Amino acid sequence: MSGQGKFKKQLSLMDLTFIGLGAIFGSGWLFAASHVSAIAGPAGIFSWLLGGFAVLLLGIVYCELGAALPRAGGVVRYPVYSHGPLLGYLMGFITLIAFSSLVAIEVVASRQYAAAWFPQLTKAGSSDPTTLGSEMCIRDRGWLVQFALLCLFFVLNYRSVKTFAIANNLVSVFKFIVPLLVIGVLFTFFKPENFQVHGFAPFGLSGIEMAVSAGGVIFAYLGLTPIISVASEVKNPQRTIPIALILSVLLSTAIYVLLQTAFLGGVPTEMLANGWAGISKELALPYRDIALALGVGWLAYLVVADAVISPSGCGNIYMNATPRVVYGWAQTGTFFKIFTRIDEKSGIPRPALWLTFGLSVFWTLPFPSWEALINVVSAALILSYAVAPVSVAALRRNAPDLPRPFRVRHMGLLGPLSFIIAALIVYWSGWKTVSWLLSLQILMFVIYLLCSRFVPTQHLSLAQQVRCSAWLIGFYAVTILLSWLGSFGGLGIIAHPLDTVVVAACALGIYYWGAATGVPAHLLQFDAEDAESEPEHATEHSTDGLPGRARAQLS
Repeated sequence: MSGQGKFKKQLSLMDLTFIGLGAIFGSGWLFAASHVSAIAGPAGIFSWLLGGFAVLLLGIVYCELGAALPRAGGVVRYPVYSHGPLLGYLMGFITLIAFSSLVAIEVVASRQYAAAWFPQLTKAGSSDPTTLGSEMCIRDRGWLVQFALLCLFFVLNYRSVKTFAIANNLVSVFKFIVPLLVIGVLFTFFKPENFQVHGFAPFGLSGIEMAVSAGGVIFAYLGLTPIISVASEVKNPQRTIPIALILSVLLSTAIYVLLQTAFLGGVPTEMLANGWAGISKELALPYRDIALALGVGWLAYLVVADAVISPSGCGNIYMNATPRVVYGWAQTGTFFKIFTRIDEKSGIPRPALWLTFGLSVFWTLPFPSWEALINVVSAALILSYAVAPVSVAALRRNAPDLPRPFRVRHMGLLGPLSFIIAALIVYWSGWKTVSWLLSLQILMFVIYLLCSRFVPTQHLSLAQQVRCSAWLIGFYAVTILLSWLGSFGGLGIIAHPLDTVVVAACALGIYYWGAATGVPAHLLQFDAEDAESEPEHATEHSTDGLPGRARAQLS
């Protein structure tokens, strides 16, 4: 490849697996254990298993899309192929929120843990960063430290994707050693009575469900989309993407379950005098604080070191992945053309990288602490994942001849099941998150209609786009209504577990609605992978009029 305006295929299976694992192992494992315990008690172990199962299902579904259509920013472009530009626009917006805020949350997490060494980085009595004050000491300026980290990520990703991959691989080696050490040490202090002192499930089934969203479980797992986002830069993507996805999820599930079990058994029993609900306050920096309580100072030191490195590594990954999402969104014609530009020498979409950097800085302003960001990020991420099963089902229906190097078996079962679980995770996020996040998506839909003069209609008319995307708006509206009436922060008119059953039933109906209303077969179009070489022309929406099946040949 010449590199003239093209993405460069430089990423191996090891690179891609480490990207997946590195994105998964960020701040989630460092903070989630105490939050999960406070919400679900020892039964929080099942929250991790449920979260791992959900993400594995969605990951397997993504394997089919990623192998068949290896495209930069695929998470945004797959909905365009299956349901038209309007759906891609909605997914582009929510994914941009999710990814850019994720960069921010990771630097925030690094700063919060670094405050164990430099207390001046965090305001006393809170998790918020210190800001510019009268003193000239940089340690008193926690927000500036966050900003410096974001600048470092920007520089690492500005040069080349290989520079990013090498940096990520080096960081990943260290960030996995420390969790394994934590597991080994805490199991030597294991106290089986902790699992029974207040009952195994003191908060019932709703606690297990709530912990998946509010406890940070699903957030801790969501590292799959960076793998998809860099698909155009992967060697042998049809083989590499599925293997990397599945390996990442299986390995992370095993480690997370062991970490949670070790935490539950390692907590000094006297700390549980008032139950599990207050454990997140007693152990605000879970593994560091528990190591100190057990007298293992060297482990506490390593945890803090890893707590600075791990989130930083994850933030670096999302600083790399987000510009690919922005690029993919712009390629659909529903975002500014400038973001389709790729630097000729490096193969980096630099305008998109600048936007990512700016948004990442912005998110550190309104949401200063990890706890403040977690629910929003989790819900936004799972919303971006939820469309994948519907896209696969629609393409199976309308593009049966599309070459699928990896074909998901039992899609008739796995497709609706994965969508239902994604819908439930969004619902479990609670009314406060669901109300404004989904309402914002509906507002973006209205804005799209109001700007109909500027949206791409050459390939698919606006009326057809609305018909193909109506199911998603219906999903948003139904979820908002059920969240308002339900028991997760709502009025409680629909009690638990009936509310969960109702949400699942509605999600099932909406899944089949979406699968049946994809882009008709004769209007399907798949831009060739080679088109990535000329992004400035890629937003013209294939005016040659070739049918989708004829244009679906992959390299």
